[in-house]
Amino acid sequence: MSLKARINDDMKAAMRAKEAERLGTIRMLLAAMKQKEVDERVELDDAMVVAIVDKLIKQRKDAAEQYTAGGRPDLADKEKSEITVLELYLPQRMSADEIKAAIAAIVAEVGAAGPGDMGKVMGAAKQQLAGKADMGQVSAAVKAALAG
Repeated sequence: MSLKARINDDMKAAMRAKEAERLGTIRMLLAAMKQKEVDERVELDDAMVVAIVDKLIKQRKDAAEQYTAGGRPDLADKEKSEITVLELYLPQRMSADEIKAAIAAIVAEVGAAGPGDMGKVMGAAKQQLAGKADMGQVSAAVKAALAG
């Protein structure tokens, strides 16, 4: 079953169970997916859906930080609950050690020597690790690998 079909099935299940908060989050995800399909005139595959989910989670994390800083823990909690629902559609994430090993291999592959090569390494890392690892952690691992 494709990820897109699983999301649609989850929406129907949330409707039947009358889980309003979960249903709202899934509908928001489906709307973002539909928008991408219409804008780019493509049929989404699982990798594209994962990229959309990643983007939405990043937006929710940023919003939760802003709400917390602004003294609105109620809204921050809502964003965090949406993140919890969205994370169900991501594949298993790589551990910090796995990310470090993958970055070391990429650095050797592209022949990067110092901090000036960060763009080359990140480009290759994005292609290989997108959806599998948190890109914030990947960026930190690249900086550490190129600094030392």
